[in-house]
Amino acid sequence: MESERLGADEHAERVIAQGILGSRFPREFVWGAATSAYQIEGAAREGGRGASIWDVFSHEPGRTTRGDTGDVACDHYHRLESDLDLMASLGLRAYRFSIAWPRIQPAGRGPANPQGLDFYRRLVDGLLARDIEPMATLYHWDLPQGLQDEGGWPARDTAARFADYATVVGEALGDRVRRWVTVNEPWVAAWLGYGVGLHAPGIADLASAARAHHHLLLGHGLATQALRAVLPAGRELGLALNMARVDAASDHPDDVAAAAVADAQMNRSFADPVFGRGYPREIGPFSATWAADDGPVLDGDLATIATSIDFLGVNTYHPRMVAARERVAAGRRGDVLGRSDEAMSFGMPIADVDRPSVPTSSMGWPIVPEAMTDLLLRIARDYDVPVFITENGAAAHDYVPPEGAIADDDRIAYLDGHVAAVAAALEAGADVRGYFVWSLFDNFEWSFGYSERFGIVYVDYPTSTRIPKASALWYRDLIAAARWRPGSEIHASARAED
Repeated sequence: MESERLGADEHAERVIAQGILGSRFPREFVWGAATSAYQIEGAAREGGRGASIWDVFSHEPGRTTRGDTGDVACDHYHRLESDLDLMASLGLRAYRFSIAWPRIQPAGRGPANPQGLDFYRRLVDGLLARDIEPMATLYHWDLPQGLQDEGGWPARDTAARFADYATVVGEALGDRVRRWVTVNEPWVAAWLGYGVGLHAPGIADLASAARAHHHLLLGHGLATQALRAVLPAGRELGLALNMARVDAASDHPDDVAAAAVADAQMNRSFADPVFGRGYPREIGPFSATWAADDGPVLDGDLATIATSIDFLGVNTYHPRMVAARERVAAGRRGDVLGRSDEAMSFGMPIADVDRPSVPTSSMGWPIVPEAMTDLLLRIARDYDVPVFITENGAAAHDYVPPEGAIADDDRIAYLDGHVAAVAAALEAGADVRGYFVWSLFDNFEWSFGYSERFGIVYVDYPTSTRIPKASALWYRDLIAAARWRPGSEIHASARAED
């Protein structure tokens, strides 16, 4: 028991602290956890599912740590009911999952695969039966390989196919799902997948990345319109952007300018067009690509991308510190998404640098909770939109000790600090509606394979056994404290509200 692990006095202090933290959130605040299909489902060749770019990429030698693949992952496809029971036991009020496009349309186009739709119907019905609100994400990087063979996201037609897929899923699940995310982290899909080749499909071509960037946003706009045409009234639509506070390494004008370029490339080049501001000009050759007569941006595209949304999903883990490349001494380069490769500057005159005297996660990411507060206030100021924290969490090298309890206290400290940072943003006027911890389970962590663990639930990969970590129990108790404090209300499910 957690009280035995901590000791009675320490446990009592934690309960009091959680009650105080939970009381800083409004009654209707949504507490959840997030996953994605390829990272947890497994059953890669079952139920009529087609191949995705990640199936192909992960099987290519040298692409992932130890050659790991998502063929089995957490075996969630076969363990659905017990996983749903686990979510309920942790008191989750919401669950953000993604739908595998190749499980619905194996080749990325054409009629729906009935077995695929049935799996997600069972998932959603199981959530609602347990009073857990579903939040469905249409695209979390698992593009059907058939569409990649036709050009992938650098090809304009992929955006149209994505809208068709959104229609199919919206018609099937729209009566059950209230909140929808179209595209997850288009920055990663475009720039890591097509720009430097660290993610599927493994292409390193900056011009292709710039085109993919635009078509992912266009696909979002087209899918938003397609969903609005088929969903019942009252459904909420958004997309999830990975965003970060970007700091200059010094007050030198070149470093300040470099930070502005990095911010434009990572944050503004996605958020600005979504909110009707077009593409920023600070990122040189990519801005020129989008503005060129023969570029991917056609008449009407920016209006489509700026189709109204109901919320912005924000995935945020850590801030970045950036300097002008020519000012960075050898050995000072920092990590971006766990990589210190110079390619991560994407041909721009910038370099991420280490942030001194700051603790880091096992990924090497700096832990600076107040950066989340600043980011949320910046979004409130610049875009004035309701926000869900759709991903936030920390990786650690967790293991099962002989006594059995997984004491991931560093993760608890990370979550406590970042939840408090969300509370601070709320108190300063940001409109934040919910928080989804990343991730519910340890899972296939993309090119890192199974070497990094983000979950609040430990997964023993050889057996697929689930073991809630101390962080899962901490999160359960925080949700309970926020939910049951005097004057609180039980957050109603989508079914109850319809």
